[in-house]
Amino acid sequence: MTSGQPLGSPSRGREPTLTIAQVAERTGLSHDTLRYYEKAGLIERVGRSTGNQRRYQAADLVWLEFLLRLRETGMSIADMQRFARLRAAGNVTVAERLAMLREHRAELADRIRALRRNAAVLDDKIDHYEGLLHDERPGSEELT
Repeated sequence: MTSGQPLGSPSRGREPTLTIAQVAERTGLSHDTLRYYEKAGLIERVGRSTGNQRRYQAADLVWLEFLLRLRETGMSIADMQRFARLRAAGNVTVAERLAMLREHRAELADRIRALRRNAAVLDDKIDHYEGLLHDERPGSEELT
């Protein structure tokens, strides 16, 4: 999402809103994905214009950005839905949401460590093959 851009046209006495097309453009999510997120309970029911078009507020965009981070870090849709339900229930669920995020962060740290180990193995194998290319003597054969 791009910061500093004006959010759509202002409604009477309310903050400016965005259409689904504008939100799709800013988030990279398709219209269908945005509708799915609403239907799946990941985002609260979005306001509507007098013409029944979805009108997103700035807070919706902030929440969508967070959902995208959760998705990109591997949180399941079911866990995202659970987190969204807890969020909708208010401050009484802060401790449970914090526990969920801590657990997810620990799992992410484990995956990052595993990816770094795997990257090191790949780097070693790349070095091995580059060495084979530079050392093309007859009789030098690949062992792995």
